[in-house]
Amino acid sequence: MRNFLFVMGILVVLASSCQKTSNANRASVKIACVGNSITYGAGMANREMNAYPEQLQRLLGEKYQVENFGVNAATLLKKGNNPYWETDKYQEALDFAPLIVLIKLGTNDSKLQNRKYLDTDFEKDYKDLIASFKAQNQNARIVLLLPVPSFLQDSTSIWNPIIKEKVIPLAQKVAYETGSEVVDLYQLFDGDESMFPDKIHPSSLGATKIARRVYEQLVQKTASSFQPLENLDVAIESQQNFHGFQQTNFKYAGLACKVVQPKRTAKGRPWVLRSRFWGHEPQTDIALLERGYHIAYCDVANLFGNKEAVERWNTFYELMTKAGLSEKVVLEGMSRGGLIMYNWASENPEKVICTYADAPVLDGTSWPGGKGEGLGSTTDWEQFKKVYEITNEKKLDQFTGNPIHKTTTLAKAGFPMLHVCGEADKVVPVAENTTPFEQKIKAAGGNIKTVYKPDVGHHPHSLANPSPIVDFILRASNRKINFATVPAPGSEYRSAAGWKEGKGWWYQMYDIDSLSRYSGKLDLLLVGNSITQGWGGNRTLTTYKPGLEAAQRSFNGLKWVSAGISGDRTEHTAWRIQNGHYDEGSPEFVSLAIGVNNFPYNSAEEIAEGIALNVKLLRSKLPNSKILLFGPLPTGLDHTSERRKKYRKIHELIAPLGNQESVQYFNLEATFSDEKGNLKETLYGGDGIHLKPGGYEVWGEFIQKQIQKK
Repeated sequence: MRNFLFVMGILVVLASSCQKTSNANRASVKIACVGNSITYGAGMANREMNAYPEQLQRLLGEKYQVENFGVNAATLLKKGNNPYWETDKYQEALDFAPLIVLIKLGTNDSKLQNRKYLDTDFEKDYKDLIASFKAQNQNARIVLLLPVPSFLQDSTSIWNPIIKEKVIPLAQKVAYETGSEVVDLYQLFDGDESMFPDKIHPSSLGATKIARRVYEQLVQKTASSFQPLENLDVAIESQQNFHGFQQTNFKYAGLACKVVQPKRTAKGRPWVLRSRFWGHEPQTDIALLERGYHIAYCDVANLFGNKEAVERWNTFYELMTKAGLSEKVVLEGMSRGGLIMYNWASENPEKVICTYADAPVLDGTSWPGGKGEGLGSTTDWEQFKKVYEITNEKKLDQFTGNPIHKTTTLAKAGFPMLHVCGEADKVVPVAENTTPFEQKIKAAGGNIKTVYKPDVGHHPHSLANPSPIVDFILRASNRKINFATVPAPGSEYRSAAGWKEGKGWWYQMYDIDSLSRYSGKLDLLLVGNSITQGWGGNRTLTTYKPGLEAAQRSFNGLKWVSAGISGDRTEHTAWRIQNGHYDEGSPEFVSLAIGVNNFPYNSAEEIAEGIALNVKLLRSKLPNSKILLFGPLPTGLDHTSERRKKYRKIHELIAPLGNQESVQYFNLEATFSDEKGNLKETLYGGDGIHLKPGGYEVWGEFIQKQIQKK
């Protein structure tokens, strides 16, 4: 056994080495990952395979050659305690002559001994570093990756306040002045200490998060570069740095306006029209700028969304579309910005992609009127009545100018809406604004979702990590990369995964691959996640096998392999099918049960696409095998739960896959449910996902019957 494990370890390293050599021979785009220990992959399980540059390589594929030039404890500062400039890796990175340079430095510059040089040297040293790569290749694409948070409590060491308040603004200034792209990794991890086992370095799963974000940046489809205000009759007043991007302030038709331009404009030239409170909690705007959206603003202050405000937006919209931005726009409104956002949308529904409303005012009598439980604002209420010409109580009773009065029109428009609200908001009470608005929209058949923040008042707006908001907008715009369909190896290591100590995803993958290659002709190959892993079989590196006894009965006389890995999602099984040697076992039957681990990350439609990809790859790689397609097994203990609804939607979408030759589709919801439709407690664990031994008995007997039908 000891020799076997040693060989497995060698295989893991050799696989990485061979892939690097292969990519180097075929690659046309060289990518240099310059950085510190986070780039190097310090502290994570199986660094050689899981550091973010290695994961990025597998996502991008053979047309790219990604090299890791990370150095532990390196500083960007030349006067720092360990300058990157003085390392061998720096010279190697220059000699590599990359077409794309990803720079992730600044974390170690926040240490006490280095802070004294930040104000005087950091900006210059960063520009010099960029210039050194530009000297090698003037067309090199430079991407600055902002530091991730630190969760250390030692203020003399790597210190988060310095990273957030000093290093990041300086890096953004450098990005603005050099025209370099910038990717804010800080916000991706803000508040998520679980991704940092030692409070500084991301885990292998954290590296996956970085690799995917960088992948998005590198492969996004872009339009030809353009200046939106060029050749337009506008009065440009000034330009300034907006978190690394160029903001232009201008006047048009007497209106104060702003537009921020992305470094690389996304194809189709999408844009966001933001209402009110420009620059407040800008994390969503920053994330969308990175993804190629323009962010625009037209002043409608003190008009509370009235007719004049709507006319101003009409004028501004015409200007922006004339400038070349897309005909449909994303609307963003915070607090009282909800009034103009929805009032304009109700009159221009065909021009709206989606809306993101944050603690929005939807009924003026709630705020500023203070007619309910809210605090109200006397001054603003008088202004509200003035601009709407409400001169008496009768006119107030007849007033229908609030978004709350326009829900039928908004619902009928069909565009998706997202609200983010603090449950404890006493300024704009949820119960008087978003809750009744949401109820009316849903009753009218509209599409709305609300993220409620417990124990949060009117402030802070937005989310520290805006990913849920950004993903909503990208999906609504049909611009979200569906990672469920991007084949990629896993990076997980968890002791609770049912694996032997130290034997993470790669070891599990090679163990399965070895069994598939050297067990002879297989009757059955079971592909999936932890539920499939639970069958056990001859796997040597797993410790938890609740389905083994059921397998021994149901699969008696069959030669079978459990190709399940805990935590796997559709993208992981797709990669294993693509890159593994499952064909050498020539299995007569293949069971595919995958998708449940995608639930937190992907929509039902995205998961269905991932499952379809798996089926396509199986049919190509194993053309003589019969595929038993289960998709995700039933999930959600309660038959009315959101999980169960999502499960049903997925199965509705994947059912047609069973119409293909060699594919049999099965929905086991009824098989695993009681007379009320709830999952049987004798078959399922309390999480409504994993099977008990009794569940494996039922599933095993079902598979056995399908095999016997041959």
